[in-house]
Parts: sequence; structure tokens; C-alpha cells
Amino acid sequence: MRQSAPTFTTFVDWMTVDLYEYQARDMFEKHGVPVLQGIVADTPEEARAAAATIGGLTVVKAQVKTGGRGKAGGVKVAKTPDDAFEAAKAILGLDIKGHVVKRLMVAEGAAIAQEYYFSVLLDRANRSYLSLCSFEGGMDIEQLAVERPDALARVEVNPTEGITLAKAKEIAVAAKFPAELVDKVAEVFVLLYGVYTAEDATLVEVNPLVLTEDGRILALDGKVTLDANAEFRQPEHAALEDKAAADPLEAKAKEHDLNYVKLDGEVGIIGNGAGLVMSTLDVVAYAGENYGGVKPANFLDIGGGASADVMAAGLSVILGDPQVKSVFVNVFGGITACDAVANGIVAALDMLGDAATKPLVVRLDGNSVDKGREILAARNHPLVTLATTMDDGADRAAALAAK
Repeated sequence: MRQSAPTFTTFVDWMTVDLYEYQARDMFEKHGVPVLQGIVADTPEEARAAAATIGGLTVVKAQVKTGGRGKAGGVKVAKTPDDAFEAAKAILGLDIKGHVVKRLMVAEGAAIAQEYYFSVLLDRANRSYLSLCSFEGGMDIEQLAVERPDALARVEVNPTEGITLAKAKEIAVAAKFPAELVDKVAEVFVLLYGVYTAEDATLVEVNPLVLTEDGRILALDGKVTLDANAEFRQPEHAALEDKAAADPLEAKAKEHDLNYVKLDGEVGIIGNGAGLVMSTLDVVAYAGENYGGVKPANFLDIGGGASADVMAAGLSVILGDPQVKSVFVNVFGGITACDAVANGIVAALDMLGDAATKPLVVRLDGNSVDKGREILAARNHPLVTLATTMDDGADRAAALAAK
């Protein structure tokens, strides 16, 4: 049973952008969601100044794209600006689940009476939206879902209707909010859904959503995941990308307009068309089970134009990954015929020269496949092995990687 390859759903998840908490806070504020004041700080001195600007009790919070900050010491309460300075010194540089803290948010403190949970997300399995909500927030929602599933309401949201005020009240009731709070939290649910749709998000989450002692409902901590495929509608989202933290290979691929996602395996994958590449990932993972668990090293779709420049750019990216031990080029000739693809592979290898050091298994099929194979056979490049089928190519690439 083929279980080790990524599914199409998880691949789509890779084509998203997670925001830092301070970015989510700013986005919430832009859409009218009630939030507390927050100021970004990159040094202890900036943290002290931010706390002085806010005044009163503040919270110094590590800005990392992972959970568990509090338990790891990444969230500290500061009563004075000097306390904020000391907290920042302790948090900056902290390693939280492999994420090194380089930035902080100094946030206004709040007198919290109760904590809740709310999110709206894309439910691909049901081709719909889903709202998760609980009257009991402030804890690991996955833990709550396992230990007390009855405490987490799951309410389907029809994308054509969205979260209206009536729907928001339905969610609040399902999440067991008391009657006196239903109207109050429902208004905030509607605003959060507004963020979800207006910003082309796949997830908007608030944990905790709080009731303060003076009766306000506030989004105290937010998480937003944006659909990277909607960038053409959201040009301002480019400024939200953390380029310093981006994988250098993915950044290089993006420069060449290649659809590339780095994985953790040993067989580099190049194909034309997302569906073919996903199938190739699956077949390589299956074949790799016979060679000690060899896995795909990447997703790389070169699209319809497999020119020498495109092929060279793709090979350069993949060969730049030290984990890659072999490369499987799996191309189906359509508009771009296999002979053009073969010429592209030969020219790419000549362009790369000594930089090409890892074995390539090439499987061609479709338009002008015989001419394409003849070109590669005539070139007889020492790194290139021809395969007749996808299964054959995957097996050969996995075997070469295992060596």
C-alpha cells in the first residue's frame, strides 16, 4: 500500500504562507477585529521603548511560526519597560522547536476573565469551509479535540453563504457559549470570517479569543495562513513573506519561475505538470521501500516548456540539494515534444558541466518519444540512464540513490 508519498492535499498545503503573530494582529486590525496594541521589536532596547510607548503591563512574545512558545519560555509578562528589556534579552536567540527567535512583539496586557477558541479553515476533503470553536480556549486545541471532543464544535460553512451573523450565532451555540455571550462573540466571528475571505486565507485561528474583565471580546493571539496561489489578487502579500527564513533552494527556484517544493528524501524529481509530478512522487516513494526507505527529495514541475534553460535551472536547483543522490526526470511529451525535451536535457547537462555530478534516470513518453530517446542514446552521457516506464524509472532512481 502506497502510504509514504505526500498526498495532493498535503501538497496544496505547501503552497501557502504562514504569517507571524504580529502580521496576523495587524491584518485583524485592518479588518476591524478587536485586538490589543502590539509593537515589533528586534532588540532589547526596542522592546524597552515599545513597552514605554504602550505603558502599563505588557507581554513580550517570541515571533516564531510554531506553537509551544509559552512552555519554551518565549512569552514573558513585563510590568515595566526595564522588565521588557530583560525579557527580550532572555527570548531573543531562543531555539523553539528548531525556530530561532529573531523578532519579538511587545503587546499590551489584558485582564482576562475567560479564554475561548475560534477558527475557520478550508476543508478540502468536503470541498467546503469549516469552523472550529470552543468555549474552552487557551490550550492545545489538538489535545482538547482528542481528550474532550465534545468541547470542540465543528460547524460546516457553505462558501457561497459564508459566516453571516445568524451563522455566527449558530457556531457560538454549538460551542456552548452562554446565552449572554452569544451575540457578543458572534460579531467577532463575522469579522474574522471577513479576514478569511478578503485576504484569501486558508486558515484564520484565534487562540485565545478572550473576554476581558471589563467585558470586551479580543483576539489575543492570531494565526493566519494565506493561499499562495492567490498572489495575483493580493500583490501586497509579497511584503509579508519572510525571505530571510526561506529555503535557499526554494528561493532560487522562485527566481526561475519554477514550481518547486523541497522534501526530505534522496531522489530529485523533475516532471512537466503537477499531476504527473505528484504521481511520480508516489511511485518513487513506493519503489524506495525496496531500498531502505528512499524517498522523493522534492516536487519540481517545469511546466509545458522543457527548454534547455528551464531544464538547466531545474537541474541546478535539485543538484544543489546535498540530500539528493539521484534524479528522476519523468516527462510526457505533449505540446513540447520529447525530442525538444531530450535536446533540453542534453544542452542542460552541457551548460552545467562539472556541476552535474549525480546520476539521472530519464523516462520520456508521448509526442516524438522515439526521437527523444534516440537523441539521449546518441549523446550517451555517462550520468544518464534511460527508462521505458515510470515504474522502471522510479525503481532505477531509487536503487541509484540507495548506493
